[in-house]
Amino acid sequence: MSNSVNISDVLSFCDQLLNPADFKDYVPNGLQIAGREQISKIVSAVTASQPVIDQAVILGADLLLVHHGYFWKNEPPELTGMKKKRIKTLLEADINLVAYHLPLDFHPEVGNNAWLAELLGVEVEQRFGHANLAICGSMPESISVDELSKRLSQQLQRHPMAVGPMEKPLKRIGICSGAAEDMIAEAKSLGCDAFISGEISERTTHYAREEDIVYFSAGHHATERGGVRLLGDRLAAEFSLEHVFVDDNNPV
Repeated sequence: MSNSVNISDVLSFCDQLLNPADFKDYVPNGLQIAGREQISKIVSAVTASQPVIDQAVILGADLLLVHHGYFWKNEPPELTGMKKKRIKTLLEADINLVAYHLPLDFHPEVGNNAWLAELLGVEVEQRFGHANLAICGSMPESISVDELSKRLSQQLQRHPMAVGPMEKPLKRIGICSGAAEDMIAEAKSLGCDAFISGEISERTTHYAREEDIVYFSAGHHATERGGVRLLGDRLAAEFSLEHVFVDDNNPV
């Protein structure tokens, strides 16, 4: 049977764990929309989409915990259309919306990049890139492009796109979830044989081919499933709460 805890205690725990004040982010981290004060059930998801919100209502969530929340820098401020419907649904159901963006990419235990490294068997050696979000490490032994593609497919349930020198043996791997394809240059400067992120741009292919580094586009959504689920599990264990992860699958 689940416990009940004040939302302020949950937020304080997250602040201590994730240190969101250390990040200059594109979006507010923490409580974005206030709901009921007492929390007994958490629903987590990558993005606070309408299907996720609807499922949170059906499941009786008190808190919706996401990686991609609302109020992004430079987005239109008006509450109209899709944004109005989403926020209206949350307010009417009295559900708290809590979001952590860069802090949840960075964290060495519940972060997206640490999660990916563990899934793939990469031993983390150093950090790099914007806000030191990306990680660089080594495989126990060199593997082929095909083998790393298979691992990504098995772990993320999505076949990655790989570009670059396809016969190159891979041992030193860079990782940054989401839309971090332009960190490939820094990964190359650190001696990485491959760089894994979520999305790919037209220019990424040319860089990978000409600079002799393999790039894997493994899916923005797919590479960011782990962190928010791990954080939800951590909160559930800490406060004896119920936690359900909802996967509103996205092919991008």
